[in-house]
Amino acid sequence: MNVDAGTMAPTEHGEVFVLNDGGEVDLDLGNYERYLNITLTRENNITTGKIYQHVIERERRGDYLGKTVQVVPHLTDAIQDWIERVARIPVDETNSEPDVCIIELGGTVGDIESAPFVEALRQLKRRAGKNNFLQIHVSLVPVINGEQKTKPTQAAIKDVRSAGLAPDLIACRCQQPLTKSTIKKIALFCDVLDQQVLAVHDVNSTYHVPLLLDNQGLIGLLSETLQLDKLEVLPALLEKGQQTWTHWKQLTLAQDRLFDQVSIALVGKYTDLHDSYLSMSTQDPAKYHKAWHDVCTANGVLVPGGFGVRGTEGMIAAAKWARTNNTPYLGICLGMQIAVIEYARNVCGMEGAHSVEISAHTDHPVIIFMPEGSKTHLGGTMRLGIRPTIWQPGSEWSKLRQLYGNSDEILERHRHRYEVNPEYIEKLSGLNFVGKDDKGERMEIVELKDHPFYVGVQYHPEYLSRVLQPSKPFLGFVAASCG
Repeated sequence: MNVDAGTMAPTEHGEVFVLNDGGEVDLDLGNYERYLNITLTRENNITTGKIYQHVIERERRGDYLGKTVQVVPHLTDAIQDWIERVARIPVDETNSEPDVCIIELGGTVGDIESAPFVEALRQLKRRAGKNNFLQIHVSLVPVINGEQKTKPTQAAIKDVRSAGLAPDLIACRCQQPLTKSTIKKIALFCDVLDQQVLAVHDVNSTYHVPLLLDNQGLIGLLSETLQLDKLEVLPALLEKGQQTWTHWKQLTLAQDRLFDQVSIALVGKYTDLHDSYLSMSTQDPAKYHKAWHDVCTANGVLVPGGFGVRGTEGMIAAAKWARTNNTPYLGICLGMQIAVIEYARNVCGMEGAHSVEISAHTDHPVIIFMPEGSKTHLGGTMRLGIRPTIWQPGSEWSKLRQLYGNSDEILERHRHRYEVNPEYIEKLSGLNFVGKDDKGERMEIVELKDHPFYVGVQYHPEYLSRVLQPSKPFLGFVAASCG
C-alpha cells in the first residue's frame, strides 16, 4: 500500500532506488535500468497504494459520473490504462516509442495483494490482441534430498490458470541445471512444450543469465510469439545491439578467468539484509559483518548511505583508519558526511563535531538539515533525482575529475536530507571540496589530495552505474583498492 519505496526500511525490502525524476522505487527497477541501459521514470513503477490513490482522486473529481467505483472494472481498467500509456514513453537516446514493454507482476499467485493486478493483466491480454502479449511465469524448483521437486511449479501454474492467465514460457529457478526428466514432467503437467520450460539455474554471476537464456533459445521463442522479426529496426540500432552483445559476452567470460581477490570493507547500517546495498555489494554482506580486524586488513573501505544514529561512530573510526593509513576510501551520501565529521574532529580539532541528525546540540554542526526539507512529511521530500555537479577551479588534480574525463560538470542522482554546513568550509582546511552544486552552495564532492584515493560524494553514483558503463567513483575506488 506504500505509494513508493521511499519510506520503506532497507532492512525489510532492500535498497531504495532513485530515478532521474526523483522517483523512489524498488531496487528491481534499478536492475532493469542497468541491464537494459535505459532511463525510466516514476511512472514506470506501479504500487497498490499508487493505483488506489489514482482511482480515488478520480472518484473525488467526479470522473466516474456517479457510478459505484469497484475493483473491477475501475481499478483493473486504471492499471491497464497506466501500462499502455507508460509503455509508449521513450526510454533511451533514440527518443522513439519502445517496441516491447516488459511488465513485472510482483508477488505470488493466490495472494490477496496481487489479485487485482492478475485480473488486470488477464484483461490486458485480450486488449492487446493476438501476437502482442506473452506471459513468462517464474517458479522455484526446490531440491530436496537430491531430487528436483516439480509439485510447487505445477500448483502455481494451476493457480495462475484458474485466474485466467496461461503461461507461454515457464522460467524455473533452481540451484542446479534441470534434468531432462524434470523438464519433461513440468512440460507434461503444465501443458507446454519442452522448449517452453527454461532452466534459470545458479551461475557464477548474474551477468551470465542472459547467456544462459540465449543458449536455451529464448530469443526465438519470443520472436515466434510476438513476431519480432516483423519489426522495422534501423541498421544503426542493429549494429549497436550486436556490439553490446559482444561486449557483454567478453565481460562475462573474462570474469571466469580472474583469480586474484581484493577485499572491500562495507561499513554500513543495514548489512543484516543481503539486498540492502545490492547496487554496491557483489558478495554476501555477512562476510563484512565482522570485527575491526576486517576493516584494518581490507584493501578498501566503503561507507554507503543511510539514516539515523546506528553505526555512525564505527563509520567514523573506519574513515579515520582509511585516511591515516592510505587505504582507499569511498564515502557515499552519509559516507561523505562521515568523512567530513572525522576530519573536523581529528584534523581540525573540533571536538564533538557531528551531524545535527545524530547530535542535535553539537558545538560543531558540520552537517545540517537542508533548508527546504520537511521534518513532518517523509515521502518524497528529500533532495531527489538527477542534479548537476560543477567542478571547482583548481580541481584539475582531482583523481575523480580525471575519471569523469575532465568535464566541467557531471550529472548524478541524489537522495539526502542533510548536507555539509557551508559555514564550516573555510575551517576545514585541507579538505578539498572539488565539486559543488550549480549555485555553488552545496558541497557535492570532497577529496584528499595526497592520498591514493580518498573520495566522498553527496550523490549516489550507484544509481547510474550500468553493467557495461560502470560508475566512475566505484571504478576509481576499486582500481585504487587493486593497487
